[in-house]
Amino acid sequence: MSISIKNKANLDDAALIEAYRKMCLIRLFEEKVDYFFAKGMIHGTTHLCVGEEASAVGSGIVLRNSDWITATHRGHGQTIAKGTDINKMMAELFGKTSGTNKGKGGSMHIAEIETGNLGANGVVGGGYPIACGAALTAQMKHTDQVCLCYAGDGSTNEGSFHESLNMASIWKLPVVFFIENNQYGMSGPIKDMAMVKDLSIRSVSYGMPGITIDGNNLIEVINATFDAVERARKGEGPTLIEAKTYRWKGHSKSDAKKYRTREEEDMWKTERDPIANFKAELIKAKILTEAQDVEIQTKAAETIEAAVAFAEAGIKPNADQLMTDIYAA
Repeated sequence: MSISIKNKANLDDAALIEAYRKMCLIRLFEEKVDYFFAKGMIHGTTHLCVGEEASAVGSGIVLRNSDWITATHRGHGQTIAKGTDINKMMAELFGKTSGTNKGKGGSMHIAEIETGNLGANGVVGGGYPIACGAALTAQMKHTDQVCLCYAGDGSTNEGSFHESLNMASIWKLPVVFFIENNQYGMSGPIKDMAMVKDLSIRSVSYGMPGITIDGNNLIEVINATFDAVERARKGEGPTLIEAKTYRWKGHSKSDAKKYRTREEEDMWKTERDPIANFKAELIKAKILTEAQDVEIQTKAAETIEAAVAFAEAGIKPNADQLMTDIYAA
């Protein structure tokens, strides 16, 4: 096993290339979804995570298949990183019965229990109590499962955030709270929404470790999440991680982004692009060549096109299926 880039999870060169491949796949998936929404071929709304690929992949890669995640409304990258079927995801966005939620959940409610994806959530802060419930299940059943709860910066002002962190702390639940701070809550900068520089400092109130990291640095994300997951798995309780990142697109498809400057966007795209920067790191470490990168990009594009074909071939649910799949059997 060759480990050319040190990381606490001891991921070898092949695993790091796989992480890079997954980041590329997430970006191409999101760009394709953006195209379909712009053309009116997908209905409803969607929240894209272009620019945030490292935080999703770096955190997801240290989880086991048996571990759980709760994703956010901007959760496509998080669910892909956990291993959720891309074909079914695309079909869900197209509203087809072959989708993860049989075409009735849409972009904000993708779930796949088989891979530990307990579901994205259209409610801001809605994942916190669900994650605590899953973690409590693991604790009571004496398994070593961990639940990683993704959330956005805006959700840290919700009551569910504070209540869930308090409960997780006093019960030492095996949960990791992972905040993707992309600098903006809807159309307002986080600096206007919270009077603390780093949101991770809020962990102090609940007696748990808190750390702020560069969410666009894949290795930094891997290291921080690995520590938190191992701590939770040992029964030592929760951790709050704040990963500072940036969404290239608007809050949703209708966002004109008038609240931020073109210069700011360009800086994040040219200097802080997580994919381009990790590619450069891989090439510098002689793990990846330009020829291999071309092959990765080609295969990723083919995977996305195959997902589109799968989605288009599906059928839409009938009206008589409206009330099915609401309650557990």
